[in-house]
Amino acid sequence: MKIATFNINGIKARIAALPEWLDEAQPDVAILQEIKSVDEGFPRELFEDRGYNVETHGQKSFNGVAILSKLPLEDVVRGLDGDETDEQARYIEATVVGDKASVRLCGLYLPNGNPAPGPKFDYKLAWIKRLEQRARALLADETPFLMTGDFNIIPQAEDAASPDDALFRFETREAWRRLLALGLTDAFRARTQGPGHYSFWDYQAGAWNRNNGIRIDHFLLSPAVADMLKDCQIDKEIRAREKPSDHVPVWVDLDF
Repeated sequence: MKIATFNINGIKARIAALPEWLDEAQPDVAILQEIKSVDEGFPRELFEDRGYNVETHGQKSFNGVAILSKLPLEDVVRGLDGDETDEQARYIEATVVGDKASVRLCGLYLPNGNPAPGPKFDYKLAWIKRLEQRARALLADETPFLMTGDFNIIPQAEDAASPDDALFRFETREAWRRLLALGLTDAFRARTQGPGHYSFWDYQAGAWNRNNGIRIDHFLLSPAVADMLKDCQIDKEIRAREKPSDHVPVWVDLDF
């Protein structure tokens, strides 16, 4: 089963590019971030006509996450537990059932945190702590799961041409290591080593042409799902196409 994550940076801006990529890449599941649309404004028919079930957790003009799945989605949950005052649409969960097993999909758009230090960075760290608590709960229940999306975390210096700001601060990387210490696997690094592998290039200062990128779109796999991992790749070439997002898709191939 091919499961992809893609920060599309606005469904209206990617109304042509996203269906084109789906038709070409044919993921069984696509988990989207920054749809920047309320639920009722999301063009679900465009994807339903392609055989996808559509679940969204939207927000006007900002944030927003979605799951597109060719298989039925069960037990859909919107929002991350741990802060009843948090109104930002950054998290969606659902279960997808394969031929051999079921996997809990946790789609996320983790806060950027800039400028740091400051309240936005504090919100980011608190959000990661909530995510860690959710991972602990799923592990305690022995639920096979994956967490994927735009983490806004640069795990190591090799994951950026010029590591900087809130995405690479020590506190951010320490929080990432706490997730790994739970027994989660960084799917891309389980298959590919070395520098120069990025999933985001800023629109400014010729970042794409200079390959001044960062790797911030990740798959974290629970032990049971890590055993299913066949491959994980970054569709880098999508960034060179017409009207691209500043992110590119990342996908895993799982045997389940």
